[in-house]
Amino acid sequence: MAYDEGLAERVREQLAVRMDVTERAMFGGLAFMVGGHMACGITGDGLMVRVGKEGYNDALGHPHAREMDFTGRPMTGIVYVDSAGTADDDALCDWVERGVAFVTTLPAR
Repeated sequence: MAYDEGLAERVREQLAVRMDVTERAMFGGLAFMVGGHMACGITGDGLMVRVGKEGYNDALGHPHAREMDFTGRPMTGIVYVDSAGTADDDALCDWVERGVAFVTTLPAR
């Protein structure tokens, strides 16, 4: 599955201040790894964000967010944000920061 390269570039800009970011092909798209953990990624024209189990229900309460159902079974702790939810840079920044905030709580890899 191809992914939105424009969205990928916008995420790169959001993460440019960090020195611990790498990119990896994952879920048929592109994942952004922070400290070795996936913080967010792009599949198609949407953004997936790793929010963790504690932030999951709150994230699902936001417009344009839904369960990440890649395999036919929801992946608790990861949400999918439709393109309308990342259309402006402030909204995208909020989602990327959620992913980064969660993965920085995890043990270093």
